[in-house]
Amino acid sequence: MRTSRFIPILALLGAVVLVQLLTLAGGKAFFLTQLTMSAYYTLIVIGLCLLMGFAGQISLGHAGFFAIGGYTSAVLTTLDLAAYKENPLVAMLAKAGVLTARQDLYGGSLLSVHPWAACVVAVLLAFVIAWAIGIPVLKLKGHYLAMATLGFGTIIYSIVLGTQRFGAADGISSVPPFPLLFGVSVSGDSSLRVLNYYFAWLLVTVAMVLLLNLISSRVGRALRSIHGAEDAAGAMGVDTARFKLSTFMLSAVLAAVAGVFLTHYNGGIGPSEASIMKSVRYVAIVAVGGMGSLWGTLIMSVVLNFLSLRGYFGSFDDAVFGGILIVIMLFAPDGIIGADLRRLVGKIANYKQQNSNKSQ
Repeated sequence: MRTSRFIPILALLGAVVLVQLLTLAGGKAFFLTQLTMSAYYTLIVIGLCLLMGFAGQISLGHAGFFAIGGYTSAVLTTLDLAAYKENPLVAMLAKAGVLTARQDLYGGSLLSVHPWAACVVAVLLAFVIAWAIGIPVLKLKGHYLAMATLGFGTIIYSIVLGTQRFGAADGISSVPPFPLLFGVSVSGDSSLRVLNYYFAWLLVTVAMVLLLNLISSRVGRALRSIHGAEDAAGAMGVDTARFKLSTFMLSAVLAAVAGVFLTHYNGGIGPSEASIMKSVRYVAIVAVGGMGSLWGTLIMSVVLNFLSLRGYFGSFDDAVFGGILIVIMLFAPDGIIGADLRRLVGKIANYKQQNSNKSQ
């Protein structure tokens, strides 16, 4: 990574530390709960920004991938296999560490899938589903692609809402903490609030480093060419189908990872996380931040998700995000932050060029 991309990452880490210190000094440590949740939602949004802003492929089904990750992990980690512990396969999995024993809320003994194993299964499932639907769906363009991904999101929502094993309208609760290192776990435990905050933003930082390097590489140039003129890119030898599919799968994996960790952080997941309005919300955030600006999208994701989680939009939450999307599409299609950041970078580049010419 070049220095020009390294400095913003340091600024992000500095901002994360500064916010935590400010909440501590102001006696507002409870804000870290919403900021942690905002970090996980941001993980989805920056992946969607890559897909929409660089590959030029719209998706109205990313809430479905979030739900696949969250529900898969929730089902596996709450599934009690204690009655089958004598089964050779179950015994082998338990010995290998894939299954783990724990206590339920009432002190009973449970034998369920270890959260790390459940996470791997959840991410792989999202990866495979993204591959399976991406091959035919990404052949579509424009509103046809939007409707196809909308259909996928509707299917996932209907499945989790109508299936009793997924808790139907009540969702799944009593999801155990996700163990990390040194006794730290991803959970809603107030004593681990600060550590969970830093872990969530560490994930976002790692994802930003990955995506920033990706868009500055040969792959990023190929994605921009696809966004600008897909037919011309194909004529120049760019494997447009492969690049679009790979980007779609990467964004789906980021959504699934966010789903896994936020589910363990909240201790449960409900069907609202798979709703169409969630997908619309993610698209609206990308539009506000600027479809070609990862940093603009990250900033707006934190701001809007935090305000929403704090209840500032009240019962008009979905209406606010729908209205934001309409206004942005009408008056600022480049995003209110993305356009300004690009304009500022352009001015700085021109200023340096002028100074360089004068010195010569």
